Amino acid sequence: MEQNFITVDGYRVRYIEDGVSNGKHILCLHGLGASAGRWAKILPILAKKYHAVAPDIVGFGYSEKPDVYYTMDFFVNFVNKFAKKLKMESPILVGASLGGQIAIETALAYDNMIEKLILVSPAGIMKESSPALNHYIAAAMYPTFENAKKAFQEMAGSKDVDEMYTRDFINRMQLPNAKYAFMSAIMGSKSAPVFADRLTEIKVPTLIVWGKKDGLIPYRFAKQFHSRIKDSELVTMEDCGHTPYFEKPDKFGQIVLEFVKN
Repeated sequence: MEQNFITVDGYRVRYIEDGVSNGKHILCLHGLGASAGRWAKILPILAKKYHAVAPDIVGFGYSEKPDVYYTMDFFVNFVNKFAKKLKMESPILVGASLGGQIAIETALAYDNMIEKLILVSPAGIMKESSPALNHYIAAAMYPTFENAKKAFQEMAGSKDVDEMYTRDFINRMQLPNAKYAFMSAIMGSKSAPVFADRLTEIKVPTLIVWGKKDGLIPYRFAKQFHSRIKDSELVTMEDCGHTPYFEKPDKFGQIVLEFVKN
């Protein structure tokens, strides 16, 4: 994988990429408070067939964190301009958690922009807070190792957490404006128009992947997305929590590559 920086709409953005461009691109969007590093295990698997890219969305990771309102419109505009900047025509868009909500809004706003849509435990329908989300917010505001470890354990439904990523999360949440961007993104997500009824307007082939042990956005929401997105495919990963692409990358990669190929 390579790490690069570009300027998008005046903001400095970090991204990682792997694979050789063969005309087909996979663009991965991380969740709230996460970074491109969440995709580090899956990008080399996707790169065997395609050009795979994961940015630190503006406001997160090691990208710039401006004093703006982190609304859905702001994020959708970023995705559109980032893809154009890297000349990614008709990418396959993969979005996890908050990134899933952004991916859906992007598909609704630019229905001709993407080829296929892959959603991993997307946000947007769940408006109430789960206990795991409350602990995750606490870990972001008070980034100690114990707080972060507890939050990630609840997300995954497992006592095993990746220590390196956990410590990276702690470091990132202490960067200037990181906490502001985190909370602003939560408010932007919750105040966005409810898109449950608009999910029927998605026209691109859609795959939904959900970890059965997801503690952050519980599995019960999977069927709501599946029933509303026409001809969508739902794959349940029984032994995974909120981040199956990080917890079981080989299995997740196989699912994604099969969907993309077909």
